[in-house]
Amino acid sequence: MPEGTDDPALSATEELALARLALDEGDLHHAAGHLAGALARAPTLPEVHETLARLAATSGGGLDLFPINHHTFVGAVVARAHLLATAGRPAEGLELLAAATAHAPGTEWAGVPWVTAPELAERLDPEHIARVLMQVCAVLPDPVPRIARTPLTPYLTLARNAATVHPEHGLLLGAASALARRLGEVELAVRWATRGVRAQPSKMGEVWLGYAYRSSGRTRDGLAALGRAVELDPDDLAIYADIAGTLAEIGRLDEALEWTERALARDPSFDCAVHTAHRLRHLRDGDLAHLVALADFVRDHPDDSHEHGDLAQCCRGRPWLGQLTPAGGPLVDAMRQAVADDDNGLGGAVRLPAAAPPSAVGTAISTAPGLRIEVVGALEPDPREPRRATAQRLWHYADAVPKPALAAPSATAVERIGQIAHPAWAHPPAAYDAAVGLAGLDLADLLGLLVHPPAAPANAVGRLLAAHDPSVWVRGVQVWACLGLLHHRTDEPWEGSTRRRVLLDLIWGVEDWVTEAALFALVTAAWVDPSVRPDVARVVAERLADAAAVARSRPVPIAASLAHLALAAPQLDPATAALATELLDAHSPRLPRPRNPLRRLWQRLSKGAPRRP
Repeated sequence: MPEGTDDPALSATEELALARLALDEGDLHHAAGHLAGALARAPTLPEVHETLARLAATSGGGLDLFPINHHTFVGAVVARAHLLATAGRPAEGLELLAAATAHAPGTEWAGVPWVTAPELAERLDPEHIARVLMQVCAVLPDPVPRIARTPLTPYLTLARNAATVHPEHGLLLGAASALARRLGEVELAVRWATRGVRAQPSKMGEVWLGYAYRSSGRTRDGLAALGRAVELDPDDLAIYADIAGTLAEIGRLDEALEWTERALARDPSFDCAVHTAHRLRHLRDGDLAHLVALADFVRDHPDDSHEHGDLAQCCRGRPWLGQLTPAGGPLVDAMRQAVADDDNGLGGAVRLPAAAPPSAVGTAISTAPGLRIEVVGALEPDPREPRRATAQRLWHYADAVPKPALAAPSATAVERIGQIAHPAWAHPPAAYDAAVGLAGLDLADLLGLLVHPPAAPANAVGRLLAAHDPSVWVRGVQVWACLGLLHHRTDEPWEGSTRRRVLLDLIWGVEDWVTEAALFALVTAAWVDPSVRPDVARVVAERLADAAAVARSRPVPIAASLAHLALAAPQLDPATAALATELLDAHSPRLPRPRNPLRRLWQRLSKGAPRRP
């Protein structure tokens, strides 16, 4: 169902006027097109339905004017649904309205009298109503946010009417319970599901009852219902995973893991059980290997029955697993304060014991130009020098101020990074997949983005960052540019590849935010390709050991972040893991937490959990 018509700028009133004009002229096809446009914009407007009825009377029912094909416009689908109801075929019409709801759940497609009239429930077969309700539930979160429930209430009215007409139909009552639960009517959901199980005991009835109990806070009753569902169908392993998840939510982790093991004993490759088991094992002992194994399973089983959110749930909000870390160091702290005080043009000074990361200096100069940076010491080793000999130098210093040593990126590169860059992601493999949009950029563009980060976009995220912490956007650009490097010349074998060579140059270059971004790209490569894990683990260990050695002589603003990166790396050796933990214990208090307005940003991930029945 395409989103628009030929002229998406027209309002419902304009579309309706054009439809009436075409109808007066006898041009039924153009009238139908404009009516479809009007319905897409105002599906409950009485005048639109009056004109649709007039078109139907003129054209012998009007169904031929709104055929269904592979790319039918949603307004035409809704028009045909109403005409089918008028023609005495409301069951077919209701299915089309449910399809429109699946396409755009936030629009009140079903808010019309024929859907909410009690007579409809009397005319339709209860199993058909149940299937429609399940069709609607399949596209809804559980629960639906309160602000988004109004467009869906006509279906709840239909469910109430149907439950009144068919008070003993188990399938209908269960489906009605599932809808009521999603729309916040949890006690009604419990009553309907209870009636359904009492009238017609079934596995699905017990599952619906179990979910209704859980939503109402009666977890013990919910587990009992799900247990009865297992007794009715011991081969439905999805219920095992649901029981395990419910037990884990109330802290009964050992019992939860027993249920996953029971499911895996029956089918070691059953996706729901595998996802739940890895998540719960990680919850039990915190071992990253469980999450890496889950990522491997997802990669090796691309045809899973439905999308799972276990990996994203475990990575959400965690440094480098689900988001970048906030930058550390006194210069960034001073810049944040200047921005928060709206004081960027009023001066002030920050005294540093050693040169700050060049990206931090560039960001501070651009966002708080009145801030004076004074380096009062000359601690060794010099942070302005690469940690190892590299072929790629990103900055040169003029009067102790870092300047980009590379040309600015192309307009195409700026546009693409603006569409992709974000400080949060679902998990490392998801970040790798998202960065494929940068695959067409050449090496000069990707490197240019590191030292010439474009301004934050003029959207809600960009404005939030500009107002509270501009460094987050710059770091995000650098992270995604380095992820783009992973997609550069992927035909080259890893060991001698351009992408590996360039990332290593960045990792061992001047101590900077780019160091973190490049190391994250290597860590991400290890998540998606098991063959590179030993190489990446070795590089991570060497880079962290170097940072720890330098930290004994002078401050290393990126040390805590490097430690988090190490702990996010697959197959990290125990000694390096212990060193990372030691560094975090020493430096984490200095790593600023995001300000309150940014916390929502850290929590915004793209992956949802599997739908409940």
